[in-house]
Amino acid sequence: MQAPVRFIIGTRECVVGAAGGGAECEFTVRVVRHEFFAAVLCYGNLGLGESYMRGDFALERGRLDDFLTMLLRSRVDETIRRTFRLAVKAGAIQVRNMFRSRGEAVQIAYDIGTDLYEAFLDPTLTYTCGYAQTPDDSIETLQRNKLQRICQKLRIGPGDRILDIGCGFGGLLMFAAEQHGACGVGITISPAQHERATDEIRRRGLDGRIRVELTDYRDHRLAHGSYDKVVAVGLLEHLPPSEHPRFFRTVAAGLKPGGLGLVHSVGTSQPRSRHDPFTQKYIFPKSHQVHLSALVAAMERTGLAVLDVENMVRHYAYTTRRWLERFQDNVGTLDRNRYDETFHRMWEYYLSSGVAAARASDGALYQVLFHNDRAAPIPLVRV
Repeated sequence: MQAPVRFIIGTRECVVGAAGGGAECEFTVRVVRHEFFAAVLCYGNLGLGESYMRGDFALERGRLDDFLTMLLRSRVDETIRRTFRLAVKAGAIQVRNMFRSRGEAVQIAYDIGTDLYEAFLDPTLTYTCGYAQTPDDSIETLQRNKLQRICQKLRIGPGDRILDIGCGFGGLLMFAAEQHGACGVGITISPAQHERATDEIRRRGLDGRIRVELTDYRDHRLAHGSYDKVVAVGLLEHLPPSEHPRFFRTVAAGLKPGGLGLVHSVGTSQPRSRHDPFTQKYIFPKSHQVHLSALVAAMERTGLAVLDVENMVRHYAYTTRRWLERFQDNVGTLDRNRYDETFHRMWEYYLSSGVAAARASDGALYQVLFHNDRAAPIPLVRV
């Protein structure tokens, strides 16, 4: 370990990772139940997360996100052998997810309750990575920076018609309409997102300029060459890789000549995408870490040319840290009949692990800008 950790078990203490020199322990872990050790050794991050949910351990010194970051940087997950029991448990989670429809998986991830998202997201309920210009940016600033950068990359201007696939609560669509004079359509398969976005569009007086439809992108009535710009923020990680070619064929068909598109997706910089069992079980069933090479290959086969690629993964650390802080500040406002203590601890662990993964894992967060006209003029300076 990079820093020694003090474990307190009843009246006994032990320090793990001390390499001499009397280095002070940055973290103190009180083990409440001895089953904690077996859970972590057998089930890795899934065991650690479920132990935290049960209250099997508590951090008496140090923050959970920093502790998980230290574990990742120390490559503890690589030193603990993958056990047969973990393989069986992870396999069972994957099999269960295989039999879930896309709509069911999305509703598990996004239809938990709007009050939960209001407790930790910014007012637009944007649930994707923001963009930090300073380490102290608020969550509102992070998301506004991100939305503005996307609009600048896509060169959105007055009258541009936009298709936002997987639009969430409609934050990007509303921003593009209000700040850049665009119009267009967002689509989602989440009833909660559709209802909230439709109400907000009406409240802002944007009816007639933008709308959100409750439909799958595969069922959207897409006239050929309907849109100047197509964007998908946080969608591709919810599609199986086998569906990426179909997705980009749909995008290519929907773009007008000279049109621009942008996808924003969680990814991985490793050749093999590893599915975290904790995330698959509790947070995002059926989700995937996208490979940049696969995205580019799918674009090339549909006549789309890449203009720019940006890996924003470090910005996710700032984003999830702000989400975690806001959740901790507002958790007391949530209905405990709907969100009990186990749920609180699960969500805190999920957000903390998100901070750690953005800081120290092999994860990535890709924004890929592309167009459908290889002869189109390209700006000399990237956004």
